[in-house]
Amino acid sequence: MKNDKRSAVSLIYLLFDLLVLVGVYWLTYWLKLVLLDHSSTPELLQLYMQCMALVFPVFLISYMFVSMYSNTRTQSKGALLFRITEGNVMGMLILTMFLFFVKIEDFSRLFLLYFAILQIFFMFIERQITGKIIDRIFSKDKYQSHVVIVGYSQTAKAYIDRVLANPQWGYHVVGILDDEKEIGHAYKDIAVIGSTSDLQPLLEKNETDEIVICLKLTEHSKLKTVVNTCEKSGVHTKFIPDYMNVLPTQPFTEDMQGLPVVNIRYVPLMSFGNAAIKRAMDIFGSLFAIILFSPIMLIVAILVKTTSKGGVIFKQERVGKHNRPFKMYKFRSMVVQTDESEKDKWTTKNDARVTKVGAFIRKTSIDELPQFFNVLKGDMSLIGPRPERPFFVEKFKEEIPRYMVKHQVRPGITGWAQVNGWRGDTSISERIACDLYYIEHWSLKLDIKILFLTFFKGFVNKNAY
Repeated sequence: MKNDKRSAVSLIYLLFDLLVLVGVYWLTYWLKLVLLDHSSTPELLQLYMQCMALVFPVFLISYMFVSMYSNTRTQSKGALLFRITEGNVMGMLILTMFLFFVKIEDFSRLFLLYFAILQIFFMFIERQITGKIIDRIFSKDKYQSHVVIVGYSQTAKAYIDRVLANPQWGYHVVGILDDEKEIGHAYKDIAVIGSTSDLQPLLEKNETDEIVICLKLTEHSKLKTVVNTCEKSGVHTKFIPDYMNVLPTQPFTEDMQGLPVVNIRYVPLMSFGNAAIKRAMDIFGSLFAIILFSPIMLIVAILVKTTSKGGVIFKQERVGKHNRPFKMYKFRSMVVQTDESEKDKWTTKNDARVTKVGAFIRKTSIDELPQFFNVLKGDMSLIGPRPERPFFVEKFKEEIPRYMVKHQVRPGITGWAQVNGWRGDTSISERIACDLYYIEHWSLKLDIKILFLTFFKGFVNKNAY
């Protein structure tokens, strides 16, 4: 039953995609050859009609290749747009190479570029509309897929929560099979209906569309038997590892020559390409900032030097990427202290150590400007988790779960925590939660967003003492 429903959904999407292909194809013809080039002739029109027999199959096959017709109902809009873009770019490149070799001179290569761009736009809209129609249909009981969960675990509860919150996915959880909970024990009205030994007779009734295996880590010895039973019945089976209490984030897998490897934490900046883009942004951004703020830095340097004894630049040891210490630069905002006296003290409100000039430059974050030189050196980044002193790193790594994960990337002058108000004497746990979000969701777009927010929310802060 499940496969029939899935095939029906895929067929609906394919038919609507084909309709959009036809419409966009002729819209592109009208825009490019009629409106812009004024080159349309009966002979050219006939050529483009004949080429449809090649264009449409190539694009549809490209969509299939990028999995446009599988897992369509639970993916995010961002993932959908990426797949649509990927499929259309692939189709355009294949046809461009084909035209290069067969040398069909009258078929415009630029036409394919216009066509692909318009197709991405209209196909995304079409998928949104079609998806809502399909979701409304499949939220009805008679079209839902019947699911049985094997294993009563935190993962099973998480799965049930998501299914109940998204009826448009079309899943109806019939019940749970578990060897520890009594029959009738329920979570959100989803009851235990038997033990794992009842799986085979249940499948023989042929009323189950899908099995979701959510065994606890302590029960994984049963996994092979459960999978074999499901495979013999031919029912569609999913396995959701119960790592929620072990791995505190969403891992991702990679294929190591047939060996599935689970990465505990997804860190986009571990990619060479992403890291190179961010480093280039840091170099050019720090150079620009140093030039832009050089008059301000000169004035502050004079004020610091003439209003209190001591040097202009304060160098403090902080912990950076891969737990390596480095010297972080700041304009000195306090009276001169020994390393021993300042290494384990927070700055608090009305701190007597802060000078009059220091109070202003700390409140406005001007004291941080020399850190652009840290960025240029490679010790820091423009955006990232704020670095901490070694004393507090040793303290927090024992007290705050996942605190040390922040050291997988370069520390930053500003970050997601700072623009959300978590700076100064505030919650370390909330700050780390923001840092982890940034590390796992890094993108150039997010960096630009943080830079933008820093100008409005990050410089002046009530928690900056």
